[in-house]
Amino acid sequence: MLTVLFFGRFREELACSRLELELDASCASLDGLQHKLVAEHGERWQRVLGQDNVIRALNQEVASGNPALADGDEIAFFPPVTGG
Repeated sequence: MLTVLFFGRFREELACSRLELELDASCASLDGLQHKLVAEHGERWQRVLGQDNVIRALNQEVASGNPALADGDEIAFFPPVTGG
C-alpha cells in the first residue's frame, strides 16, 4: 500500500489531502505514480500535477529523479515554493 499526500494549494485544487493506493506495475516509480494519478483523475489533476515544478517527496525526503517505490512508501506532492 502507498500513502499519497497533497499539501498547500494542491490539496485545495484537487479536493484531496490523502489517498491510499495498492502498489502495482503502473506506479512502481514516482513518475509512474504521478502519471497514474493524472490518467485516473482527469484534467484537473493534469493541470495540477502536470506542472514541471511540482515538488515531490518520498518518505519525507525531497525526491529527485524517478526513484522506485516500495510497499509502505509515503509520497507527498507540494506546490512550488515562492518567496520574496
